Amino acid sequence: MTGLMPSQHGVHNWLGGEEPDAQVGPQAYCTIEEFATLPRILSDRGYACGMSGKWHLGDSLHPQLGFNYWFCKPYGHTSSFYNSKAVWQEQIYIEPRYYTDVITEHAVDFLNQAHESPFFLYVGYNGPYGLDNDLLEGHRNRHTAYYADKPLRCFPREEVHPWLNGYRENLNNETSIRSYAAAVSGVDDGAGKIMETLAASGLDDNTLVIYTADHGLCAGHHGWWGMADHGRPLMMYDENLRIPLIIRHPGHIAAGDVCDAMICNYDLFPSLLDYLKLQDEIPAGPELPGRSYAPALVGDELDWDEEVTFHEYENTRTVRTAGWKYTRRFPEGPDDLYDMQNDPGERQNLIDLPEHSAVRQKLGSRLDTFFTRYSEPDYDLWQGGTSKAHRCIPRRSAARRSRLRWDPVRA
Repeated sequence: MTGLMPSQHGVHNWLGGEEPDAQVGPQAYCTIEEFATLPRILSDRGYACGMSGKWHLGDSLHPQLGFNYWFCKPYGHTSSFYNSKAVWQEQIYIEPRYYTDVITEHAVDFLNQAHESPFFLYVGYNGPYGLDNDLLEGHRNRHTAYYADKPLRCFPREEVHPWLNGYRENLNNETSIRSYAAAVSGVDDGAGKIMETLAASGLDDNTLVIYTADHGLCAGHHGWWGMADHGRPLMMYDENLRIPLIIRHPGHIAAGDVCDAMICNYDLFPSLLDYLKLQDEIPAGPELPGRSYAPALVGDELDWDEEVTFHEYENTRTVRTAGWKYTRRFPEGPDDLYDMQNDPGERQNLIDLPEHSAVRQKLGSRLDTFFTRYSEPDYDLWQGGTSKAHRCIPRRSAARRSRLRWDPVRA
């Protein structure tokens, strides 16, 4: 939405643990309302903007940031895909149907409306999620029976990681694994229905479609189930950081092409504005950390001196190059260093080996330089800043409680 990092926009974690409730309470507000955002920029340029699905940025009851079509979840967490709360026409109601299908239904409703101007549709699926109660009870959609007898060996079966402090009951659980697979296929159904609607309405060739996500998931990988915040210390494995990115624009972007450049979610905002010839809408401040990869979409070379990405989750920061991955946890560790060429599965933490001290120091310097340049003092947690969201890791004490070392050879 903004092209900014948590230490710039101030949302370091998911909303829901605040008082008063930051999502639908009397003092709820949109947590990124002060920034330039994709829907607001496009709305100002005459686009009709529609939103269907998970919002999770505050004040879910009312349309935000230039959206004029508004169906959303009032809260971020999904307890079940059935009989869950939804917001429609600024009212909260209980939606009895399969939630993923309802999100698709509203997306299709928006697409089927007469659009005399360009449109921007944001579809935020709540699936596959991976933390809902349906995992243990058995996910219920049209794919449930298909997966009922499948071994699904693509989900690793490993010994529980000692840092994992939640959702351990899903690890190596056949019901949870098959439930997650069914939820993934449910999202596939929705994406397919949206593409069919574009084709049927004659909008297929004139619509840029982007399929991506906000984070990955460890579903057995490293003995972990969940995301970064489901362990202490916080986890930054690649399965958690890596996300899909598929971009489709017939006649403009070559079908089937693959770009091997290493990019980050914060690159999407400037890339999309660049591709749409709206470079003049890129805000002057806060300074964007990302770069445009729009040239690569049309087959041109990227004029980048180096491929490197930076990641941040509360007190944890990571720098990733083609060869190395270095993670620091403020203020007292534990830290990680992985040789991604020889150990892409992140099994051997080299942080304490003296022969890699030069690499560690170099990457640490790059990490400090990057966040010193881009972080806003008000939201830089490493420099005493605050957060708009609740925090998993209290200021200083948590790192002392969790200075654990994990022996990757044992697992």
